Amino acid sequence: MKKYRPRLPQEHSHVAWRELSLTSLPIALVFVVLVGLIVWVADPAPPKTITISAGPHDSSLLNTANTYKRILARNGITLNVLESDGSVQNLQRLMDPKQHVDIALVQGGVSDEAARASLMSLGGIFYIPIVVFYRGKDMTQLSQLEGKRIAIGREGSGTRQLSLNLLAANGVTAGDTQLVPIDGMQAAEQLVAGNIDAAMLSGDSTTRSLMLRLLGIPGISVMDFAEANAYTRLFPYLDEIDLPPGVLDLRRKVPRETLHMIGPTVEIVARPNLHPAISDLLIEAAQEVHGAAGLMQRAGDFPNTTTREYRISEDATRYYKSGKSFLYRVLPFWVASITDRILVLLLPVAVLLFPALRLIPALYGWRVRSRIYRYYGALISIERGALTTSTEEQRLALLAELDEIEASLNTLKMPLAYADAFYVLREHVGFVRMHLTGTQREHAL
Repeated sequence: MKKYRPRLPQEHSHVAWRELSLTSLPIALVFVVLVGLIVWVADPAPPKTITISAGPHDSSLLNTANTYKRILARNGITLNVLESDGSVQNLQRLMDPKQHVDIALVQGGVSDEAARASLMSLGGIFYIPIVVFYRGKDMTQLSQLEGKRIAIGREGSGTRQLSLNLLAANGVTAGDTQLVPIDGMQAAEQLVAGNIDAAMLSGDSTTRSLMLRLLGIPGISVMDFAEANAYTRLFPYLDEIDLPPGVLDLRRKVPRETLHMIGPTVEIVARPNLHPAISDLLIEAAQEVHGAAGLMQRAGDFPNTTTREYRISEDATRYYKSGKSFLYRVLPFWVASITDRILVLLLPVAVLLFPALRLIPALYGWRVRSRIYRYYGALISIERGALTTSTEEQRLALLAELDEIEASLNTLKMPLAYADAFYVLREHVGFVRMHLTGTQREHAL
């Protein structure tokens, strides 16, 4: 019965190239997959479309969002603008993943603990002062409105929630006091008509023209918050806003004395997974839109990183501190984005690449030597057979197998680095042949 013989390598024409390919390609494939996972998970490309929840029709919040839309379009980013009832609904949409809202314009005072813990701010962008107009004179405290009819803003608006918070802090609640859910021009008209006693106006209702019109009507006054500093201590999301004499009308000096007001700040609030490049574009747009001086602010006051209700994102902090990176200053947005991602990946790529490069020579050497070891397996089998052979026919069969090994070696192409192992193998083949021929002489004797 024929004994088992190890199978010898058959293809020798491109051994070096073949072994190098079989060694390198699996490692290269794994490397490409890992890099792809890093790109996909750790540093994805900026999205080309994002969604913002803004505000009611014709409101300053909606106008601001539409201005952002035009600015972001310069860099190929589409900003979908959603109308809403105001800050309360904006925050609700942002907290609901099913709404697919990425950012929202939210005024201070409408958040809860869950929102403050899970969302982040890109900075404050402008004040929304709350201005209290009332019938009569010499009112300086909201507690003096108890028992009166007060317009506090429509349902779902940030004005309403802020008004309720401020009135509650002064002991004014629904009961003897009638809280009317109207705002804006409707509230102003009702105040002028005498149907309500006070109107707490905010946002788009506090325009210069409307304030001048109301202050020009006999019997209507504006409340001076003499305790503004106390409000900012009790409500950290509020700021003290002072209107200097004459800022509304220099000719008639309106107001005649500094008017102390309070109000929250509108912030760009985002989900924590907002892409850093999109964050930079939004802050850049905010600087362009809100950086100039206005009725309620000095030049450069906004946008800012003053922490109020939400933590300022790390990307926003970095941008406010150092501005746009060099790449984004000198290259188009998408080119800079790709280049920046490649540079960010260099470190993890290097961490993966260097061990892989060290592993390839070892695997390559192992594969080349394994071809030689297969010949040794055949030689050992022949040598053991020589020890037990008893007939000339068996000896000739072993010599034929040895000839087959030698013929295979004559066609084997071996890298120069492994020539020593190759020639040692040939010596061992000769040693086994001598052993077989020596056995032949012994039989002859």
